[in-house]
Amino acid sequence: MSTVAGETPDLREMLLGRIKDVPDHPKPGVMFKDITPLLADAEAFSALTGALAELCVRYRADKVVGLEARGFILAAPVAVRAGLGFVPVRKAGKLPGATLGQSYDLEYGTAEIEIHADALAPGDRVMVIDDVLATGGTAEASLQLIRRAGGEIAGLAVLLELGFLDGRGKLAAELRDAPLEALITV
Repeated sequence: MSTVAGETPDLREMLLGRIKDVPDHPKPGVMFKDITPLLADAEAFSALTGALAELCVRYRADKVVGLEARGFILAAPVAVRAGLGFVPVRKAGKLPGATLGQSYDLEYGTAEIEIHADALAPGDRVMVIDDVLATGGTAEASLQLIRRAGGEIAGLAVLLELGFLDGRGKLAAELRDAPLEALITV
């Protein structure tokens, strides 16, 4: 069912060494994982893109879905490298035309994400890509939304999983038999 990517220790160390901890952002007590130094390093960004593109090929994806906002930064070049189309999942009200929406719970309230209603053909195998898996709320809603749009889940891949928040556990039922690949788990 869910796995952790068997990436090389060298790749893990390269990527982890370029992720900066920013204490108390966006609020006190939160340790923000800033991936912008990784993105600024051409070698590291290329290695990350290659590793994620390989997962798309391994799991026979037809499309790559990127989750707003940092997931876009990773998913778009992965789609190009894997020779696949890119589909954004955005916050409600950001996409023009006909959309499908999916609400989900936040710690203090709710949020909604959307996809274009015609973005996926029935049976498209979709690899969902995001930067960080935390509590799993956005990822869970995106899996539900992709299925409602006619897609099948090829897998979910993230750069960084915050294991102590157990997003993986929250996603187990919604993933069904699709893999969850994290290049780094902290």
